[in-house]
Amino acid sequence: MRRVLILGGTAEARALAAELLGHCHVVSSLAGRVTNPRLPVGEVREGGFGGPDGLAAWLAAERIDAMVDATHPFAARMSASAAEASATNGVPLLTLRRPGWREGPGDAWERVGSLRAAADLLGHGDRVFLTTGRRSLPVFTVLPGVWLLARSVDPPDPPVPGNVHVLLDRGPYTLEGELALIREHRLDVLVTKDSGGSMTTAKLLAARELGLRVIMVDRPPPPAGVRLVESVAEAAVWAQG
Repeated sequence: MRRVLILGGTAEARALAAELLGHCHVVSSLAGRVTNPRLPVGEVREGGFGGPDGLAAWLAAERIDAMVDATHPFAARMSASAAEASATNGVPLLTLRRPGWREGPGDAWERVGSLRAAADLLGHGDRVFLTTGRRSLPVFTVLPGVWLLARSVDPPDPPVPGNVHVLLDRGPYTLEGELALIREHRLDVLVTKDSGGSMTTAKLLAARELGLRVIMVDRPPPPAGVRLVESVAEAAVWAQG
């Protein structure tokens, strides 16, 4: 039975593990950065590998036949490590990325290449719905006159400035809930990453309906030379050889 390593705690990673169950021996690797993560079926490994060299050594020790990078679209460091480890020991690598979001009628997103570029577009008096993750908070908390509603799964590291209200929550979210949240806090700007997927699209629909300004941080490019697919079905066929 082929031994397959799936990197990532995304919904796609969990779906792929379920798809391969009974066809391959699957090990799912989670970074361990989220408290009480949703676990996939099958064997689960939590924590880092010690960089690309550590991952390459682990792949050899565990006799892994194929590796699927199904990490978050913004997990650039892990994706780079996977590509380097694959090149080092020859374990085939596939990248599974859900499609990014696309503008619809009524949208006028401002696309930027980094969190810093997003922060530079904010100004005094803005009331911001920030959904870029707790680790990005320091980029935005230094902005004078900007109020932030920062939503994340886990709390950010203290101290949290007085101009930040932290909302701990986990998707999926509903349009009704997002509309109520925006109205309650009188938000006028949404700053988010182009993560894609359906679990968090409600905020974009709510922003469209209420006329919020949307600043969208583009995802980093995947490692060069690694095959990329956008569906679990494609990844499952590849993983089974």
